[in-house]
Amino acid sequence: MNLKDCHNFDDFRKLAKKKLPSPIFHYIDGGSDDEVTLKRNTEAFNDCDLIPNVLADVGNIDLSTTVLGQKIDFPLFLSATAMHRLYHHHGERATAKAAEKMGTIFGTSTMATVSIEEIGELTKGPKLFQLYIHRDRGLTDNLIERCKKSNFNSMCLTVDTVIAGNRERDRRTGFTTPPRLTFASLLSFALHPSWTFNHFFSEKFVLANIIHMTEKGTSIDKSVIDYINEQFDTAMNWKDAEYCVKKWNGPFAIKGVMSVEDAKKAIDIGCTAIIISNHGGRQLDGSRTPFDHLAEIVDAVGDKIEVILDGGVRRGTHVLKALALGAKACSFGKGYLFALGAAGQKGVEAILQKMKDEINRDMILMGCKSVKELNRSKVAFRKNQK
Repeated sequence: MNLKDCHNFDDFRKLAKKKLPSPIFHYIDGGSDDEVTLKRNTEAFNDCDLIPNVLADVGNIDLSTTVLGQKIDFPLFLSATAMHRLYHHHGERATAKAAEKMGTIFGTSTMATVSIEEIGELTKGPKLFQLYIHRDRGLTDNLIERCKKSNFNSMCLTVDTVIAGNRERDRRTGFTTPPRLTFASLLSFALHPSWTFNHFFSEKFVLANIIHMTEKGTSIDKSVIDYINEQFDTAMNWKDAEYCVKKWNGPFAIKGVMSVEDAKKAIDIGCTAIIISNHGGRQLDGSRTPFDHLAEIVDAVGDKIEVILDGGVRRGTHVLKALALGAKACSFGKGYLFALGAAGQKGVEAILQKMKDEINRDMILMGCKSVKELNRSKVAFRKNQK
């Protein structure tokens, strides 16, 4: 199986499984506890049907939308995810270039393996930085200032990871950061010589954005889980979030909003967007899915704040359903990380092109010339939860 054989999310996942050592693949693939929420995130879309119109003159389709202050070519962007050099030795360099080429937002993380400054120099495309509040507030301030200097366009504060979820797969597979040869992982590394050679004989694996601020940036002996539990602040509150909003003073989203109450609070502190997300089912297992809760949150906030859906997106039709319920755009993580592991930058470009093509084709089949035409009249639920 090669990149040319990848036609959808599942194909990219299969190729990534072939290319990546087991601990690395399962770090992307897994969720928390029994992984109920992980599975449900995508299954939730199946409870909703699309209602097309015909004879609608769809000769010219406009997929563009404006979100987080940036116009993008189609309503899907790369959610900020950590440590891309785990999956391919080019890391965030590959994903950033792919996003720029495809005309969409590139999200990068506090826990990235390529620095804010290098990303700022590498790409002129729209850039989103994912901020975590550290116990040492000086680290948080430093990250915000560096993003300003490096011409990032927007920022999101991830609020659902004050403590790491119970990711049992990682313990079973022997996952560590940086990857180390352990009894549990040795065979899998040996069976994937290309990845192993590129990883261990290329530049040193570091958390590039915090390498100069904490020893954890240069030497993580166990897992990213340990870093989260030691460095992220469990006492974080809405006043801390408001401080970050004001200090950034630009397009700002709270990522991890899963209730109407919190969505309204985000408006009160001056956020321009919220990202409805349960962290890809990697944190609180049994939590509601973003898609299930989307309509209720959209109805509560109206046009006072942009709503972005993150979680479970695998098809163009998923994006259309989310937009019909009122989302401004969608973001995804697992899909492009599988593509990165499968084929580097070319893989990320390929999955973004596949998703864009699906959205375009599905818009034509829906009889919609613009994403602005997607509304509640275009969907119906099989169950009476909406």
